[in-house]
Amino acid sequence: MSAARPRITFGIIVLNGEPFTRYCLRSLYPFAHEIIVVEGGHENALDVSTPDGHSTDATLETLYRFKADEDPEDKVQIVVRDGPWPQKDELGNSKTPQSRAYAERATGEYLWQVDIDEFYRPEEMRVVLDMLAGDPGITAVSFNVYPFWGALRYVSDGWYWRRGMITFHRLFKWGPGYRYVTHQPPTVADDRGRNLRTLRWVSGDEMARKGVHLYHYDHLLPLQVRNKAQFYRRQAPRVCAEINEWAEAGYFRLTRPYHVERHYWLPAWIERYDGPHPPQASQMMQDIRAGMLDVELRRTDDVERLLASPRYRAGRTVLKALAPVHRTWHRNAPLIARVSHAPRKAAEVAGLRARRTEPARSINASGAATLQSRPIDARADAATPAETMQTLTGPAGPAAADLSEGKPRPTSSDDAPDGTVKGETS
Repeated sequence: MSAARPRITFGIIVLNGEPFTRYCLRSLYPFAHEIIVVEGGHENALDVSTPDGHSTDATLETLYRFKADEDPEDKVQIVVRDGPWPQKDELGNSKTPQSRAYAERATGEYLWQVDIDEFYRPEEMRVVLDMLAGDPGITAVSFNVYPFWGALRYVSDGWYWRRGMITFHRLFKWGPGYRYVTHQPPTVADDRGRNLRTLRWVSGDEMARKGVHLYHYDHLLPLQVRNKAQFYRRQAPRVCAEINEWAEAGYFRLTRPYHVERHYWLPAWIERYDGPHPPQASQMMQDIRAGMLDVELRRTDDVERLLASPRYRAGRTVLKALAPVHRTWHRNAPLIARVSHAPRKAAEVAGLRARRTEPARSINASGAATLQSRPIDARADAATPAETMQTLTGPAGPAAADLSEGKPRPTSSDDAPDGTVKGETS
């Protein structure tokens, strides 16, 4: 007799989730002990939310309608707040207060974090639940994603994904004394304060070998891309300074076909996808095409012409070949910078070379700004692999070189560049 499947709490934070909302809930419902949905945006998302922090589309109405009409087992909890949610946690990471809002209400044996545009195939979810039932010592599970782009038959690929950001941390053991630490990356600690991914963690690659993936429809619809561009432009203005220009050129017009993913300073391209989809994702697209939902679809004739182009295929081949070089550079850039400074610093210590200085502002006793000199370190001169690709891919904004060139390093795939990097939503 097989072991009973564990009780799963699905936790969702959502702002402007239409048209995905009801389809995502339907996909989770058969496998859920409970589904806790935290609706609304944080205090820095007012460009895409109502003044009191709620969705500007029908997300909240859809949640209440689902609760009334499609929740016979009383599994769904809807958590709202009078006003925007706090943006950051005590570590300065975004969205943690919203994730903690569902985590502190969770009563399941596992906490499974889901973005509203993330789906799983039912047979693959059963594999996960059977695995957990057969090995209760598992403390965390991650999934590799299929990032869909523009239609169900396309996915994006690129250097961002190929340096390890394809893996989303999503499922965690849960119990008394457990704590949701931070949303970026999703991190849960047990009752002894241990990061669950340092214990019995099942990686995204292990799950992929079992045939289990996360189906992420984050670039599927034009409305999504517009909302994401507006959201990230406000939330991460330095990193995403040109994200609106990217959306127009890299998504809507495809005039920059090697920068199609929202981490636009890195090369990314489109690939054809011929595999299966979760039934509810397919049903949503069928309902849109049938006119049951008033949702704009992206044209695909330009994508088909692009994929048929030998020149585009050649460009993808070159970028794929250079991806390992970029990944190595990204991982070792801090070490390379330190090594490049070593001869100069040794000369300074030996007195053979004067220390370089630059003017720095300080405040004197009277409160006036003054200039003084301070030592500085020269930057490494080596060009990044992305810089060597400019003639092929075109300029990618002021941050074309790499995240290692002065940009925050995302620590998971979910929410970069704002942390997702959606690990990853998103």
